[in-house]
Amino acid sequence: MLVVGAGPAGLATAIAFARRGLEACVVDRRRAPLDKACGEGIMPAGVRALQRLGVVTDQLDAAAFEGVRFVEGAIACEGRFAGGTGLGVRRTELSRALIDVATRAGVEIRLGCSLRDFDRDGDVVRARTRDGDWRVRLLVGADGLHSTVRERAGLSGPDRARRFGLRRHFRIAPWSRLVEVHWCDRGEAYVTPVARDEVGVAILGAAKDRDFDRELARFPEVVARLAGAAPVDGVRGAGPFWQSAKRPAAERVALVGDAAGYTDAVTGEGISLAIRGAEALARIFAESDGVVGYDRAWRGITREHRAFAALLRLAVDHPGSRRAAFRALARMPWFFEVLLRRAGEVDQALPGTGPRCEASASPTS
Repeated sequence: MLVVGAGPAGLATAIAFARRGLEACVVDRRRAPLDKACGEGIMPAGVRALQRLGVVTDQLDAAAFEGVRFVEGAIACEGRFAGGTGLGVRRTELSRALIDVATRAGVEIRLGCSLRDFDRDGDVVRARTRDGDWRVRLLVGADGLHSTVRERAGLSGPDRARRFGLRRHFRIAPWSRLVEVHWCDRGEAYVTPVARDEVGVAILGAAKDRDFDRELARFPEVVARLAGAAPVDGVRGAGPFWQSAKRPAAERVALVGDAAGYTDAVTGEGISLAIRGAEALARIFAESDGVVGYDRAWRGITREHRAFAALLRLAVDHPGSRRAAFRALARMPWFFEVLLRRAGEVDQALPGTGPRCEASASPTS
């Protein structure tokens, strides 16, 4: 099995396959350290999913958070998780930990190796990479928002609403044990504790070419909190979001993580969904030597996420209704916590973790 993309989705897929006795190789055009512009806050279900993979989350250079706080002007509402804590962790730190787990599981990882092309030949996929040619029983696209595998497999869906993100880190002790989401009519600013002396700030909005400092100025409370804090890195961007796929699998090709369809970073569930999708794909392939049933499994895994994303998109698109909802949530924090449980705490560990099947991937050159 060949996985394109060495982000959390790709590494989780390779680990899940390796634990079933299936040979897995991961290729990625990028070189270490692997980074991505994202909010870097992992909800409790995502933390548990990482632990299932074998990541010792207590040993990460990270910061726990207890819930989420929405802020817009004088309106503030917050809720805390009922079952466990979330984790703010730099993507480079998470990548290092996942590569270590994958390597110990026997996964081969080739960084600086891009996918050039592939075609399907009966029950085999012939893939051409920078390092050589492969004949595999399954090609997995875990190559993110703008997935090459999704496009070349004919699985890309129609364009959806487009939003973009910018992210930067600042040297300052987190001032809250919550992830803060600050709203304005032009977008949102997500403040996530990622270490004992560092926070990440991600700004989402509709404009593609934006200046981070100018956009940050739209959130005066965040600006005041960051007064005197030095940035520790440059600005990274991502987008457009709301990428769609017609379906997450075709013959001998499957998509996981953002490549399988991405709604919006506003929900904070990317890691959890990616790992659960990887677990489902590994189980289905090990049992059937194919991907029949993965479509249904993926849709079941993401159903609540897609509903919650649609709800939050209404909040993004209708500021007046959003502010009315926030005022109501401020009076009913228990209801906010119910929403948090549905959005970030529900996970479903998939049955069957024993190794099965024989090695299925081998390079021909």
